[in-house]
Amino acid sequence: MEAYQQGNYPEAEKQHLAALQEAEKIGPEDPRLAKSLNNLGVLYRAQGKYAQAEPLYKRALVILEKALGPEPPDVATSLNNLALLDYAQGKYAEAEALYKRALAILEKALGAGHPDVAQSLNNLAVLYRAQGKYAEAEPLNKRALVILEKALGPEHPDVAQSLNNLAALYHGQGKYVEAEPLHKRGLAIWEKALGPEHPNVATSLNNLAELYRDQGKDAETEPLYKRALAIMEKALGPEHPNVAFSLNNLAALYAAQGKYAEAEPLYKRALAIREKALGPEHPDVAQSLNNLAELYHGQGKYVEAEPLHKRGLAIWEKALGPEHPNVATSLNNLAELYRDQGKDAETEPLYKRALAIMEKALGPEHPNVAFSLNNLAALYAAQGKYAEAEPLYKRALAIREKALGPEHPDVAQSLNNLAELYRGQGKYAEAEPLYKRALAIAEKALGPEHPDVALSLNKLAALYAAQGKYADAEPLYKRSLAIWGKAVGPDHPNLATSLGSYAELLRKMKRDDEAAKMEARAKAIRDKQQ
Repeated sequence: MEAYQQGNYPEAEKQHLAALQEAEKIGPEDPRLAKSLNNLGVLYRAQGKYAQAEPLYKRALVILEKALGPEPPDVATSLNNLALLDYAQGKYAEAEALYKRALAILEKALGAGHPDVAQSLNNLAVLYRAQGKYAEAEPLNKRALVILEKALGPEHPDVAQSLNNLAALYHGQGKYVEAEPLHKRGLAIWEKALGPEHPNVATSLNNLAELYRDQGKDAETEPLYKRALAIMEKALGPEHPNVAFSLNNLAALYAAQGKYAEAEPLYKRALAIREKALGPEHPDVAQSLNNLAELYHGQGKYVEAEPLHKRGLAIWEKALGPEHPNVATSLNNLAELYRDQGKDAETEPLYKRALAIMEKALGPEHPNVAFSLNNLAALYAAQGKYAEAEPLYKRALAIREKALGPEHPDVAQSLNNLAELYRGQGKYAEAEPLYKRALAIAEKALGPEHPDVALSLNKLAALYAAQGKYADAEPLYKRSLAIWGKAVGPDHPNLATSLGSYAELLRKMKRDDEAAKMEARAKAIRDKQQ
């Protein structure tokens, strides 16, 4: 087990294969053989070798059912393993049936208040969360938390895990205020129970940092990511896959801030760790390739980005199958790259295939379907195909309002998209209330100084400028600039864009000297990015 925990999978595989060989000698129907099969299956699953893991899990399940009957807890464990494998491959319907059967067995065998029942509830809740079924997930998460607090006490590490799960659910719904105290309580429990340098503490720090990042609180985010990375490196060694996860988080923060030079070596190190530890065809390697490709894309390095996107896509298709949501994400990213190069003929079929995958894998009302609809709509809008774009944007908005609630930041993004479409057609009266509602949502959900608020202000200002309402536009541009300067620093590309927009307005107002200063600042920022 030690080699597995250290991320030394080749050594762990040798150990597990040797153990399996010994277990086979006991007899083909012995529960100890099932345990060995399960252990090897867990290792293969961690490596993304799903095709190798599945027959091991299935054989273990058959042995246990035959030896122990269909309802002992060990059978439930085996069902959970198989369900987790299905979940990883996006086979949600199959995973749900297995999780439910495991839950029923554990409730009957151990009683409704047993900690193993709580774990089973959490598994099912995570599955529902991945499908955007937040209303189904929440009562399961809450029931699991109550069970664990009662059975194990309020400061047990398993309670911390349950708090993290519930916090993640709220985070996904944009309920940041509800999520934060849960993350903090979970972190405090783990620090007290396991010590301040345990990997679980690092995981908790990463989760809290992610929450802050989504609220634009970069100053709070960075030290948490850095502390998490230091813990992972010390506890697990510098080449463990969990270190790669931490490196990716910190790199993503820097990339979002336009600090490309700081982000690139972190992404590259994460990729190297994953290729070495997990093998070159693991889904996590695809994730790393995708991250690095997106970084290059953001810098306009299209030639460097394309082969990384293509390799990532090929890995995901092979490891997860051609209809997994991750494949759709990869297709969307590659399509986005083509779109930014004006290759519309290559872009459209990729967006359409991604949308079809999302609808089939996640159902027609999942938030990820809305993301795909938005991409296709944006392509049509850019081509002036407004009649094709509008129903897609409207459907995306309806999905988000229903799945996430009317005040989620993603709803604001959808409102902005639809408003942009109307503005492009000169339908200013239709666009304005949408922009205003989007701004109000962003301010309420994210706080008045979040970068998304700056984006919303810019869009509303541009609408006023297009109508010649310069006096209404200027204070919005000014506030937007102030937010950008504070939130992302003086050298971010978005600040340059904002300066350019404001300069354009000043030119229209015949304030050329002020405009020239803005343009010079914008140029200096862009030159630094080259």
